[in-house]
Amino acid sequence: MKNALPSRLADEYLVPALLAAVTLLIHCITNAHYGFFRDELYFIICGRHPDWGYVDQPPLVPLLAAASQAFGISLFALRLIPALFAAGGVFATARLVREFGGGAFAQSIGGLCVALAPVLLTFGTELGPDDVGMWLWPLAALYVARLVQGADPRWWLGVGLALGVSGQAKYSVLFFGVALLIGIALSPSRRILRTPWMPAGVALALLIVAPSIAWQVAHGLPMLELLQAGQHGKNVILTPLQFVMADVVILNPIFALVWLAGLVLAFVRPATRWVGWTFGIVIAAMIALHAKDYYPADVYPLLFATGGVAIEILTRRAAFLRPAVAAIALAAGLLLLPFGTPALSETQLVAYGHIVGRVLSTPPREHHKEARMMSDFADMHGWPEMTAAVAAVYDALSPSERTGAGINASNYGEASAINFFGGKYGLPVASSGHNQYWIWGPHFKRGGTLIDVNGNESVLHKVCTSVSLGATYSNPWGMPYEDDLPIYVCRGLKVDVAAIWPFVRNYN
Repeated sequence: MKNALPSRLADEYLVPALLAAVTLLIHCITNAHYGFFRDELYFIICGRHPDWGYVDQPPLVPLLAAASQAFGISLFALRLIPALFAAGGVFATARLVREFGGGAFAQSIGGLCVALAPVLLTFGTELGPDDVGMWLWPLAALYVARLVQGADPRWWLGVGLALGVSGQAKYSVLFFGVALLIGIALSPSRRILRTPWMPAGVALALLIVAPSIAWQVAHGLPMLELLQAGQHGKNVILTPLQFVMADVVILNPIFALVWLAGLVLAFVRPATRWVGWTFGIVIAAMIALHAKDYYPADVYPLLFATGGVAIEILTRRAAFLRPAVAAIALAAGLLLLPFGTPALSETQLVAYGHIVGRVLSTPPREHHKEARMMSDFADMHGWPEMTAAVAAVYDALSPSERTGAGINASNYGEASAINFFGGKYGLPVASSGHNQYWIWGPHFKRGGTLIDVNGNESVLHKVCTSVSLGATYSNPWGMPYEDDLPIYVCRGLKVDVAAIWPFVRNYN
């Protein structure tokens, strides 16, 4: 009896812990390559302006991003946060497999898929709103699975806590939460809803996310305006078939065999039918709302969990095949690993992409010229160098021009890079009309000199006494619209900046 407890703990937690540790190690080795991603710089700057919300996001991720840089610029410290969320997601998924009746093999398959699916690898590589859901969505599902097995109904508070915290990272958790409740109601597990602890869990989730929702309402629901802008011009609208096929690719086509098997098993088993309904409702909602293909990615760990169990059942009478199955899954994951985390150099990645891209490709997500590599990786290039180019233009101004000079950028990526890297050059605070920067307002005034980054020259001629090209910044590895970047010097600003600022708002 003395060894019973350690044995049980090892049986339940050893495989999840090992899988999580390996996931964390992979990301710690590869994550700090390339440079800061555009959105990561934006999150850091937003987090340095603490608030209950922002135009395009709740506050959790910006606060984490800013905290990671409290002791100086560190890409490793920033990227450690998504790495921990990735490890947490793998751990929660493997534990969910166990709750569904799976053994060590099923846990290994389910955890391996979550660890190495390309889109989930990306979530574990760069800090972003989806990272939190990668851990907390399967964690909420784990608590629901325990409730289905007859656990104390107070576990509903755990569900509410997980969903509420996730909602402070990304609002799309609302769709998952609603789908989860509808999925349970449509399944034989609906009895777990008949407890006062269920509405208590819902209330807890709403209470946690309420401050961010209140911020959105107080500012005219800018997130809705941003999403509408994306659907009417910025984003590529996928057909239902394109959406599903894109998900097959970004989650690894071989892994599709696992989650499809998991979807079948989820509906076949009464105790897991809620998983199938939840997944189906989330996917249908994302397709109907013309979401990007990666938006529902955080729900796939649920199917990888049931899929691990399904593969274990299918190989029960042929256990000798399990090592081969695991080896194939591992090989498939490693084959696409360079598309989820920066394990290769830029030239190696481009060459590798040409080879693999002949077989696997997805529709573009936005209407713009494609970069030489995936857009997320392309947007990790050139920001310090762009800031240095702006600084050179600023330093070339006369001392009188530098006094009171301002900087304006065309988007939040450029503005955030200048504000993050510009301190060592003594640059003034950069402004922009893009998303949260518009709310923060302009940091330049009438009559002064303005350095305009990537602006419209014809517009500048209308508002300035003189306009000259200070520099052109080249960024061949970056996004095409950040290459050959014009940096203008606008002297004698003729307009009242406060008066025109309402008209420069750009929510997209």
